[in-house]
Amino acid sequence: MTSENSGADSAAPQGADQDGPLPYAGSVRDEARQFVLPMVVRIERAAPPARTDALETAARAVLVMLSDPRSLGEGPWAQAVRNWQDGRIRKVVRRARGAEWRRAEALDGITVTGGTAQVRVFPPVPLDGWPKELSRLQVSGTQLDDPGPPADADPRAPVLWISPHVDMTAGKAMAQAGHGAQLAWWDLSEAERRTWRAAGFPLSVRTADPAHWHTVTAGGGPVVHDAGFTEIAPGDTVAVEGHHRVAELSGSRRA
Repeated sequence: MTSENSGADSAAPQGADQDGPLPYAGSVRDEARQFVLPMVVRIERAAPPARTDALETAARAVLVMLSDPRSLGEGPWAQAVRNWQDGRIRKVVRRARGAEWRRAEALDGITVTGGTAQVRVFPPVPLDGWPKELSRLQVSGTQLDDPGPPADADPRAPVLWISPHVDMTAGKAMAQAGHGAQLAWWDLSEAERRTWRAAGFPLSVRTADPAHWHTVTAGGGPVVHDAGFTEIAPGDTVAVEGHHRVAELSGSRRA
């Protein structure tokens, strides 16, 4: 497994509405120039983030990028975002610490902070056109742990359920959680999106038990089907539950 590919991640755009990509067209879209959403997680040796917090922060980072005014309309990132969403929604999570992190923060992007995690998300770039400051960062090494069992998922907010049948590094799982958040976003109305954003994109990422995984994947909601380019075989990795609950959210906590 090479460092270039081990964290690269791709999913076919499922669950999209009229404001997202058109239904995935398989190899036809693969013939176009491919774009990727770069994300960098800060992993300092002395204080690495908790795994679940890193997954949730990565999911929120994708939502922050999608909803940022610079990504919409005629914004400076909008064309890159459209190019990316018109193909496979590739995401790559790399790690940085110390001076590497400071160089990443100097690039155009957005840093999203969780409880212990910091993730910086950048406008999409061509798969073969990474900024040198990011291309030098490592993909491998994103083996994170939780200090204890995560608390129960918040029943008032969306839950991104990780498949119990696949074993993923934290970097791979962060990208998959980002896919799930993106599919949920596409499946919402504009009013629901505004409410979710105003509340700060609350969500939970948890690993489902086998019985609940069967239930949630059969429920008709968005499901991430990984293309199997890296680390795992093709298959379903994340299922979204309760994303329309965002219509009931209130508050102004921002990401």
